[in-house]
Amino acid sequence: MRPTLRFLALAFGGLFLLGLAVEARARAPLLLGAGDQTYRWVPGWAKLPDGMTLGSTHGCIAIDQADNVYVCTDTENAVVVFDRAGNFLRAFGKELAGGLHGMQLRKEGSEEFLYLAHLARHQVLKTTLAGEILWTLGYPAESGLYEDPAQFLPTSVAVAPNGDLYVADGYGLSWIHVFDAERHYKRSFGGLGALRGQFNTCHGLSVVEWKGAQVLVVADRENHRLQVLDLEGRVLAVTPGELRRPCDVEELGGALLVPDLAGRVTVLGAGGEVLAQLGEQPDPSLWARNDVGREHWKDGEFLSPHCARWDSHGDLYVVDWSLLGRISKLERVR
Repeated sequence: MRPTLRFLALAFGGLFLLGLAVEARARAPLLLGAGDQTYRWVPGWAKLPDGMTLGSTHGCIAIDQADNVYVCTDTENAVVVFDRAGNFLRAFGKELAGGLHGMQLRKEGSEEFLYLAHLARHQVLKTTLAGEILWTLGYPAESGLYEDPAQFLPTSVAVAPNGDLYVADGYGLSWIHVFDAERHYKRSFGGLGALRGQFNTCHGLSVVEWKGAQVLVVADRENHRLQVLDLEGRVLAVTPGELRRPCDVEELGGALLVPDLAGRVTVLGAGGEVLAQLGEQPDPSLWARNDVGREHWKDGEFLSPHCARWDSHGDLYVVDWSLLGRISKLERVR
């Protein structure tokens, strides 16, 4: 073979092998995290019917005992439900359109219910999994903290084992209000500030077991921290750094899952140590924005994580604050 032809053959062969390598990398699973907090990104997980869009996502996620995934939107489909594979099951909540923000699913006896925090209605609501409203709870007039009911802008609700309700006025006056299981007002704690026990946007709440006791964990977003309090409101611990703008918190097996509006999801150990940081958005100009176009969406990178939940398999679901609506699934690698 002449030298020129040999050179061309080698060059084309090299390009062919390079193409195969690029294709293989494209097919390879996209893994995030480390150790037992390793996850595989699932591309294109949520599948909607033809002609349907998710709409703006500025809310939360809940997962029922069948591992169906409930996602808040700002549309007339205020709650959209998927199965584990991402297949659309149903949607409901026309009367809740625009402002549904916090959501917790709780099993009571043999039934499951949703507890919802609604910004525009200035209410907490309890519904069935089909969306039937069972009761509503308005602003805590008994607290004496509000001149106008419209000041009450609840972002999250958590339910203690005894049925007490903890309601975060995260977009209002940064107080946490406690009601008993019959929705009678009990007390308030917190208020705006940066001291221990005060909050600057108490955005998300969760009642979890910590060191053998039930405690309230608060995503104190604009103070860039989590606070752990007993159920009377006394501070037990404050997380160290590593959080930018934590939006919410969930516990599983002693680990805390923290979606961070500034472009990543963090998993903390029981002592506050970082176990994993997932989906780091490398461009800070895209953090905490809901107007990011799809041309900037990349698998393996979050934008503005607003809520995150584990299912019973340890798989992870994350919703970004997005006008276009974005929910992602990460499968746990074991």
